[in-house]
Amino acid sequence: MEKLERSLIEPIGEVNLHSSKWDPMVGVKKVQLLLESFFIKKGYLLLFVGFLLGRALILAKLTPFCLPFFASVYLIRRDRAPLALIGLVAGAATLSLSNAASTFIISIFFLVIFRISKKWLTNEMRAMPLFVGIILGIGKLAESFILSRQLTLYDAMMVGVQASLAFILTLIFLQSIPLLTLNKRRQLLKTEEIVCLIIMLASIMTGTIGWKIYDLSVEHIMSRYLVLVFSFIAGATVGSTVGVVTGLIFSLASVSSFYHMSLLAFSGVLGGLLKEGKKIGVSVGLFISTLLIGMYGEGGGSILLSVLETSAAVFLFLLTPQSLTSRLAKYIPGTPEYTAEQQKYMRKMRDVTAQRVSQFSSLFHTLSKSFSQTEVLPTEEYDQREMDYFMSNVTEKTCQTCFKKDQCWAKNFATTYSYMEEIIHEMDQNEGNVSLKLNKEWEKLCSRPKKVYETIGQELTFFQANQKLKKQVHESRKLVADQLLGVSEVMDNFAKEIQRERENHYKQEEQIMEALQGFGIHIEQVEIYSLEPGNVDIEMSVPFCNGHGECEKLIAPMLSDILAETIIVNKEECATYPNEFCYVTFRSSKAYTVETGVAHAAKDGGLISGDSYSTIELGFGKYAIAISDGMGNGERAHYESKETLQLLQKILQSGIDEKVAIKSINSILSLRTTDEIFSTLDLAMIDLKNAAAKFLKIGSTPSFIKRGNKIIKIQASNLPIGILQEFEVDVVSEQLKAGDLLIMMSDGVFEGPKHVENYDLWMKRKLHELETEDPQEIADLIMEEVIRSRSGVIADDMTVTVAKIKHNTPKWASIPVYHKRKHA
Repeated sequence: MEKLERSLIEPIGEVNLHSSKWDPMVGVKKVQLLLESFFIKKGYLLLFVGFLLGRALILAKLTPFCLPFFASVYLIRRDRAPLALIGLVAGAATLSLSNAASTFIISIFFLVIFRISKKWLTNEMRAMPLFVGIILGIGKLAESFILSRQLTLYDAMMVGVQASLAFILTLIFLQSIPLLTLNKRRQLLKTEEIVCLIIMLASIMTGTIGWKIYDLSVEHIMSRYLVLVFSFIAGATVGSTVGVVTGLIFSLASVSSFYHMSLLAFSGVLGGLLKEGKKIGVSVGLFISTLLIGMYGEGGGSILLSVLETSAAVFLFLLTPQSLTSRLAKYIPGTPEYTAEQQKYMRKMRDVTAQRVSQFSSLFHTLSKSFSQTEVLPTEEYDQREMDYFMSNVTEKTCQTCFKKDQCWAKNFATTYSYMEEIIHEMDQNEGNVSLKLNKEWEKLCSRPKKVYETIGQELTFFQANQKLKKQVHESRKLVADQLLGVSEVMDNFAKEIQRERENHYKQEEQIMEALQGFGIHIEQVEIYSLEPGNVDIEMSVPFCNGHGECEKLIAPMLSDILAETIIVNKEECATYPNEFCYVTFRSSKAYTVETGVAHAAKDGGLISGDSYSTIELGFGKYAIAISDGMGNGERAHYESKETLQLLQKILQSGIDEKVAIKSINSILSLRTTDEIFSTLDLAMIDLKNAAAKFLKIGSTPSFIKRGNKIIKIQASNLPIGILQEFEVDVVSEQLKAGDLLIMMSDGVFEGPKHVENYDLWMKRKLHELETEDPQEIADLIMEEVIRSRSGVIADDMTVTVAKIKHNTPKWASIPVYHKRKHA
């Protein structure tokens, strides 16, 4: 007895000891986990559902739910099929013993047939509905024949209806049962799955027909509760759908419930419209629907009884925990929880992608450091080590077999070493020759002087080739290191760009729309992607303007006032018909713009020029102008210059630095072919924010900047691309100003004038004489002057580009919107 008392008292004492620390939320969570484990993991929910479906009827006579449910459970969760069968048989037994026996026999018959035919099935999921419909039809025909000893046309029609319903219900249960068996569902629900779930829940609730608690109908309470939950979670659309589907299933089960479909559908719509009032608002919607439908008469009963049933449903609804409704809302499209779940998934995918890109960036950075690291030794130590290796190779082939080896290297090591070192240096510097004085001194000391000279000459050849190869390897490693570092920086910037989440600008969108509509301009939709100063990005949908230019003349100037910076129309897709909308993109205006003009001609007036040019507007607020001149003329030169510019454009648009881009192009072109095919490159990068310009000239002619009466020459000395695998790119920087004219040209234009000794002075004089500032006119005039100087003969491919730097002055002044300003 003492042991028994101790065993009973000790747990009580422990609970009392910790009662002050007990958390109600922890207790609720534990109960929730226990219920989930019992009903879902262990499968007892299928037992309960099977019981209700076993007693569910259609038209008060047909039982098409049993076999579809059992077959679906057998296919999806075979280990839980016995529980489902027990529930179905038990539910059918509440109707009649013959119904229970029929359910059991048809289920076993299905198992036998399905197991036998399984060998020939390629897709069980597709074949299952057809199997269930045929087997249920055969079973019900046999049942009708056994009970009545004859088959009538009515019996055959009812069997056909049941078989058709079984086919459809199997499709529905195959979609819905996974929602009851899986504890954690990762995928979000599709619309078809939601409808199937509603049909299955309504079918399950038909098993409660006839159940009453104090004269209150259980099926009415549960159906109204179901409508309340879905109206609260998903609004009027889903709520009315649930009401209609549930009412339809109940009306098929019992004709007396037909009025109930109107009540459920109306309550679903009204409750969904009042969902902003939370649970109370949805409940009020159900009460109003009950009173309104009740006043028309419900085919029996009283309004009071219906109101009591609604009150019971509302009571259950108010007791439903928020965690359950929030959890269910995550799977239903259109709900805030569903959107948040999608955003969470997208954010997770974005973070994973950014992390992977960042890892690749780190990898490329590490590889770059690895390639750039070389063995660093002091110069004297390195030279001494190389001399020792060289000397050992020479002595191995000469002194090792000499009879005077000991005398030279054992007794006079320092003298022999210094003489041989001097011989090596002289032969290296004098193309294999040695001075007479050193030759005489060495012949007195060495018995094999000619052999030594020959061996040193051979080793010098190998040594020089080896040093050249080492230098090339070192240069290649450096080039690869620079390229990897450039790729690493681009990927790192890309990872940061991915991490930069789009901000929500709902408030600013409403302010802009109100301001514009208050001014009398109708705007259909506003989407703000960025409000960063200098990088504003806004998209709008505006009605058909019939080409009047409202976006450029009204909306952009008003946005300029609202956002306190110049906004321009970046892109506009005009509507084709009056009832459609125009889609417009507004962006921040750059501080400067570039207007270009180009003139070019092929040698002897041909069609294919060896020169190529390109004007590239990069996405980083930069503008690039490039001219490439392939070696020679004709198709091959045109191909080389065009290939150079195409490579340049692709690499620059990826965000890689200009120097790395040019070195990469040089490496590609020099390694691609052994032919002596070279091309020049003249590149100008202009920053449109501050007009700062960088000039990279690879084997190209000078460029000129005309600023009023002042001419500035831009020149750099670099060999053409493709000659050397490694070279330093000289970058010339120059601050441009509004009104400046930048003139770039190929050698056919710069060196084209005939009988001219100083091309610089000639070109500067011609630029001084210009009386126009139009870029295209200047390009044409320069080209014409060069051709005139040669009496109309085009001696080489010629290309000249002229760019004018201008302040970006919008066409329209900003329109003040006094009562609406931006509040970020």
